[in-house]
Amino acid sequence: MAKIPPGVGPRFPQVVVLFGATGDLARRKLLPGLFHLSSVGFIPGCRIIGISLDDLDVEGFRRAARSSLDEFSSRKVSEADWEAFSASLDYVPLSAGADALKAAVDRAEHSLGAECRRLHYLSVPPNAALSAVRLLGAAGLVERSRIVMEKPFGTNLATAVTLNSQLHEVFAEEQIFRIDHFLGKEPAQNILAFRFANGLFEPIWNRNFIDHVQIDVPETLGLGKRAGFYEQTGAYRDMVVTHLFQILAFMAMEPPTSLEPIPISEEKNKVFRSMLPIQPSEVVRGQYTGYRHEEGVDPDSDAETFIALKCHIDNWRWAGVPFYLRTGKRLAEGQRIISIAFREPPKSMFPAGSGVGSQGPDHLTFDLADASKMSLSFYGKRPGPGMRLDKLSLQFAMHDTGLIGDVLEAYERLILDAMRGDRTLFTTAEGIERLWEVSTQLLESPPPVRLYAPGSWGPKAVHQLIAPHAWRLPFERAWRDPNGQAG
Repeated sequence: MAKIPPGVGPRFPQVVVLFGATGDLARRKLLPGLFHLSSVGFIPGCRIIGISLDDLDVEGFRRAARSSLDEFSSRKVSEADWEAFSASLDYVPLSAGADALKAAVDRAEHSLGAECRRLHYLSVPPNAALSAVRLLGAAGLVERSRIVMEKPFGTNLATAVTLNSQLHEVFAEEQIFRIDHFLGKEPAQNILAFRFANGLFEPIWNRNFIDHVQIDVPETLGLGKRAGFYEQTGAYRDMVVTHLFQILAFMAMEPPTSLEPIPISEEKNKVFRSMLPIQPSEVVRGQYTGYRHEEGVDPDSDAETFIALKCHIDNWRWAGVPFYLRTGKRLAEGQRIISIAFREPPKSMFPAGSGVGSQGPDHLTFDLADASKMSLSFYGKRPGPGMRLDKLSLQFAMHDTGLIGDVLEAYERLILDAMRGDRTLFTTAEGIERLWEVSTQLLESPPPVRLYAPGSWGPKAVHQLIAPHAWRLPFERAWRDPNGQAG
């Protein structure tokens, strides 16, 4: 087993209380992630106590955990590693109450035989989160603990303020980790490295050189069994507030005084404080044809399955630079990109017909998929006589480094950070309340939803929203494959 670098894992053994332990997120991500972190030695001792509505015993939970690893683990599960992981699992049905949960945690801490820390992970629907928090309080499990919460963090400013107030009755703000798996991805963190470690780019990362920015996260998937949830939230609450705005903050923030959680959170919150209120006139809401016929959906539903918007950051660095955000369900491709369009030269000395300007501005593009990719496009001369220009690109992929096997999945990275108490990639109460504040006009006076065909790029109005610019997706050229061949 590879040696784990010092400081990567938590200092103390961990007791994980996993609410929603038999749910979809636990099966797909959390149990496989905890298995990997434990089996390769990132955590110096770990016990996991599952808790859910299902009336299981410990062996039943272990069978469910093994099934989830067999189905969803991206890494081979050896029998020796499984036996060790299986022995670390315990289970308490929710109906057993606070005393049973406290007893299970006491057993786990006793078995570890050392000073421990507790990580409570709430993989539960929003309406069950506060009851889980109160159960932890009643069980006396607040001390030496941190709590990880899944989105949504409220549905508007009033509900976010109320939620945070009720959370703070049990847990201090520094104990609360509001998780956004987008920020756990290597490419999101690579934005910080790219910006602040390279003298080439930071000097031009401002309104003098950047024309506009796109953050584009189309999805090909539909809603599956989430129609009931989606009816209450829609694409804006589900994706923009909790994901795309967080990515925007990494892209737009000022250099922090250090790469520590508090300075980074403060710079992200400065971005949010500088955001102007979202104007309904600069938003396109869409709904794919057939959505209203799906199970659990109101036949007259006004919920958006697509959202595109323009937002503005009113500070010295970004004044006048529009940020365009787009996401939606049942779209033509599944992508996750940030695309930065640079200003074009003020004057062209190239002859008519040379091709300069015909393919738009130069772009720096980050692919936020797990296997990080970046591309820088520019004009270059076509070989041969005359002055004909073509759009060329420099591309980098994580595959090029030979280190792709070292990439932690987003939830693994974030679980590890929460165990260490590192809040860099998590959202603060102040930040989330400010984002709901700038969303108020849109939520109170949303524009009507426009229908779009499944498999398209959304309503036609998105092109007027971004004019005179154009959306980067679909790409005019493909990413090159890991072997270096043109896509």
